[in-house]
Amino acid sequence: MNAAPDGYTLLVASVSAAINATLYQNLNFDFRRDIAPIAGLIRTAYVMEVNQSVPVNTVPEFIAYAKANPAKVNMASAGNGTGAHLSGELFNMMTGTTMIHVPYRGAAPALADLIAGQVQVQFASAPETIEYIRNGKLRAIGVTTSTRSAALPEISAIGEFVSGYETSAWWGLCAPKITPPAIVERLSNETNAALADPALKARLAALGADPMVMGSAEFGKLIADETEKWAKVIKFAGIKVE
Repeated sequence: MNAAPDGYTLLVASVSAAINATLYQNLNFDFRRDIAPIAGLIRTAYVMEVNQSVPVNTVPEFIAYAKANPAKVNMASAGNGTGAHLSGELFNMMTGTTMIHVPYRGAAPALADLIAGQVQVQFASAPETIEYIRNGKLRAIGVTTSTRSAALPEISAIGEFVSGYETSAWWGLCAPKITPPAIVERLSNETNAALADPALKARLAALGADPMVMGSAEFGKLIADETEKWAKVIKFAGIKVE
């Protein structure tokens, strides 16, 4: 925020920036006010996945199972207030289910306990878990993006069954607020040109991610929309961090 606005010190911002605006009460900055959005980078779906012992194969089956077992379905996440955690809370809010959140100190221990059956369900980014899905250690039942993932085309989008449900993990470039518009425009154009490279697109696709081609204005709107969206979920779920 306080770096020289010369285009040489940049921030890779993620969905966490939009979440933290509400999650933390005493921030000494306003992310939307104090940064200049440059361009999007990548977007990836979260995958709703269950331990193989959970007797469901689809989102509707999971909703029925969770409602038949209220407050007995444990949902792992990489930590309180993460994008994956809030994806699960949005699912609770929109479906009337009551998954019990179990936060871990990072994605690795959450994933280990899900595979071991200590918890039943997790929302995790596709690159983190796609190999475990492919080798049968986990069962994917839905992806959180509005359309199916090219990396997991056989897995339904949750929104096919829960109208309006959509979340994703995303990253983009930002600069200090007073960076000259000409610098922001050049960085935006160069970033979007790089994202069009076929080799890069193929590498991202193999990891379960997509290039998020956005100019400065469009990326700024995404940040504003996501900040408003996650504020509602945080308040609904009563999420607090210590």
